[in-house]
Amino acid sequence: MKIAVTGKGGVGKTTFAATLARLYAAEGKSVLAADVDPDANLGLALGFDEETLDSIVPISKMRKLVEERTGASADNKFFRINPKVDDIPDAYAKTCNGVKLLVMGTVETGGGGCVCPEHVMLKRIINHLVLRSDDVVILDMEAGLEHLGRGTTAGMDRFIVVIEPGARSVQTYKNVKRLAEDLGVHQVSVVANKVRSAEDESFIKSRIPAEDLLGFIHYNEDVIDADRQGKSPYDFSEVATNEIKQIKEKIDQSMI
Repeated sequence: MKIAVTGKGGVGKTTFAATLARLYAAEGKSVLAADVDPDANLGLALGFDEETLDSIVPISKMRKLVEERTGASADNKFFRINPKVDDIPDAYAKTCNGVKLLVMGTVETGGGGCVCPEHVMLKRIINHLVLRSDDVVILDMEAGLEHLGRGTTAGMDRFIVVIEPGARSVQTYKNVKRLAEDLGVHQVSVVANKVRSAEDESFIKSRIPAEDLLGFIHYNEDVIDADRQGKSPYDFSEVATNEIKQIKEKIDQSMI
């Protein structure tokens, strides 16, 4: 199963992605979580300590590795578009609580059509992860839609858009659904986070088709406290974890 979790900044996609990864790991599944957000904090949400995370260099920042695999350098502007990457997940991933974390980083450049060695590396690695049929792969994507414009996430089984009860989040879902169709990804689902009331639930249900709505995660102070302490919400909030577990069960049922 290959899932890309996306959404606007601050909606809680990393909390959802990390808890989902921990739930699959708790079942004994082989889980690889890839952090593709430039503001990388998936590791904290998985339960890694800060010292370990500070030692990790994102793949996109490994200049020597990128040059070695693509052949690009200051003196050579031509590069391979199919670099060897099959060994990278196992060689560079760190493991905590049964989840392998691969910090990908992102390509810091303008425009949606970037073709550069770093982008080629990231795209090839993600494509390779899609082919790791025995793994559950969860991508915590950067905020916004830049990754969809670059086509980096083509081939995923499903996009899950984490939204808040608000018109702007709903618009993000609509944009992701449209762009995902262009990439050939037909499963685009929604998780509504930070839901505070029955009115919030009614708003979401009135804007999101029932077949796309996976469920609700209600506003929870324990999740906020876990974030303050740099800890995994999986270990802090039984309520939120159980809500995400119910969402996971719907995902599993839809894949049968």
